Amino acid sequence: MIESTPFGGKVLCAAGLTLGEGPTYDVGRETTWWFDIKGKALHELHLPSGRKTVHGLPFMASALARIDGERQLIAAEDGLFVREVATGELSILAELEADKPGNRSNDGRMHQSGALWIGTMGKSGEDEAGAIYHVRGKSVTLLYPRVSIPNSICFSPDGATAYFTDSKAGKLMSVAVDPATGMPTAAPTVLVDGQGRDGDFDGSVCDADGFIWNARWGAGCVDRYDPAGRHVESYAVPAKQVTCPAFIGGGLDRLLVTSARDGLGDTATDGDGQTFDLGIAVKGRAEPDFRL
Repeated sequence: MIESTPFGGKVLCAAGLTLGEGPTYDVGRETTWWFDIKGKALHELHLPSGRKTVHGLPFMASALARIDGERQLIAAEDGLFVREVATGELSILAELEADKPGNRSNDGRMHQSGALWIGTMGKSGEDEAGAIYHVRGKSVTLLYPRVSIPNSICFSPDGATAYFTDSKAGKLMSVAVDPATGMPTAAPTVLVDGQGRDGDFDGSVCDADGFIWNARWGAGCVDRYDPAGRHVESYAVPAKQVTCPAFIGGGLDRLLVTSARDGLGDTATDGDGQTFDLGIAVKGRAEPDFRL
């Protein structure tokens, strides 16, 4: 068992979000973005100035990707949308499970090819209600059906391996993918069996050396795994339900992590739902742009 390193970072945003998720960093704007899914809000933080803006949304949304300097892609319960950064105007790009109004988007991340992997789930976490999809332009392809809580979507630095999990199953999966398209080329295999440990696999990101940083929901920590799946480090976070990490800063050498207060009720502490800088040096990578 890896002993957790005490928290030595700082609070980036003290707002206690119901379900903080989906952080990403726009290098050109020096700005990090994340969601409060159940609060129907997009949070924006300009790191050099500390200027914070909250944008209300007409739906629950969970993942964001840069398209170019003026536009973003947002994955939401109602589909995939293009957002104009200057105005916040939204326009539909593609439907996502339009026949399943009881579902919403959840974890997602960009592949180096410019394609997005995005997961869906039941709004009440129903067993096997969701799926994981590959999105390239306006084309949406089903990859893995009957997923309960899709999480940990991220990719190796060479773009040849994808990682993902169903949080309810407790296993971090690995699958070979085509570096040129992000489409799987083999069947998934178990990289890490997390059953029997405190908490569940939540969001993940893969660094420049191929190490996977995973937010451990319910265990109040971020774990680091090497490319072979060995658990090598664990860092405590002052929130029980940590949700997703992202590389931030000019050198992409800092790690942000979101968290959630959802379901904690009277047991919630000040840290639950806050957004943190973990306070350690990392070797991050920029998120690729989404290609229309």
